[in-house]
Amino acid sequence: MTGEMVSQLLAVLAWAALPVALIAIIDDWFLRPRRQIAAAPQEARDPAAIALAYHTLPILLGAAVVRLLVADRLDFSAVLFGITVVTGVVWGLDAALLGRRRAAAAARAGKDPNLIREPGTVDYARSFFPVALVVLVLRSFVFEPFRIPSDSMMPTLLDGDFIIVNKYAYGLRLPVVNHKILATGSPQRGDVVVFRWPVDPSVNFIKRLVGLPGDHIQVRNDRITVNGLAVPFKIVGPYNDGCYVNFQLIAERLGSHDHHAMVCPVPFQPTPSPLAGCNRREVRGYNCGGDSEAGALLGETPLFDQVVPPGHYFMMGDNRDNSDDGRSWGFVPEENLVGKATRIWFNWDPKRSGGPLWSRIGSAIE
Repeated sequence: MTGEMVSQLLAVLAWAALPVALIAIIDDWFLRPRRQIAAAPQEARDPAAIALAYHTLPILLGAAVVRLLVADRLDFSAVLFGITVVTGVVWGLDAALLGRRRAAAAARAGKDPNLIREPGTVDYARSFFPVALVVLVLRSFVFEPFRIPSDSMMPTLLDGDFIIVNKYAYGLRLPVVNHKILATGSPQRGDVVVFRWPVDPSVNFIKRLVGLPGDHIQVRNDRITVNGLAVPFKIVGPYNDGCYVNFQLIAERLGSHDHHAMVCPVPFQPTPSPLAGCNRREVRGYNCGGDSEAGALLGETPLFDQVVPPGHYFMMGDNRDNSDDGRSWGFVPEENLVGKATRIWFNWDPKRSGGPLWSRIGSAIE
């Protein structure tokens, strides 16, 4: 079975989970107790169609979870908020009203209310609600995990790094609506920032903050000038990791942040065939200058020359020649900021051979 067929099967099962789950919840919460009261003290039997729904539901829910985890555009905050609200409403409504009605119905039928089991829907809601609420609060106001999805922040961050994002660094915001309710700090030049992509806010990006509101930013040949002053820039040496060959590793200082970036001083394209030393599947690799004429001119790259508008920020990737950033799509509004990247807590890229890079765990993000 191909990957596309697996993806299509997951999609079908995930969509089927919603109606089956609704049927199971309605039956478990409202209809099954009636069958139990009528059959008590004997065990009530579920209709065949309902029993089938109960047996298939775990598989469908598992497919839905996998589908959510691999989705490119998933607002996990909205999903978590929805889970919290639904479980809280189910638990509260049953405790305040429906549980008493079940006991009264059993008493009217001359049955012992203790023989009527609490619906599994209510039991799950009572168990999940406090967990979901705590996770929602922590994720919305304290820290949020984030997985690096591309090479654009190399060498600072690698595809497969799992990082911690400080959510209160730039102010506390309500989940889902992202409205700031308390100012706790402001972004600083050089911060590594997670934000909602202005082109499609359902997608989170991570880049380095280069320009603050009102800054005059110029970028040419990977060299940055802020308000007429060139950002300190020093070539450290060659950068070769097998997938990126003949690149240059540079050291920069943006604000209070000393960090590394990688550049290619000549035009380049992905290699036509995978590089022999690249240990990542589905990555052909990049050879800086491998297919370029020796006399390629640095001045061929276009000049980015703009002033950052009020209430906006200019972001760039540390992998200067392989980053989709503000040079192509503009500036990031303040309300799109998610938080400040602080530390790597895990690393695993399933496309890279050799397993997790254990040495990266715990590294601070500069």
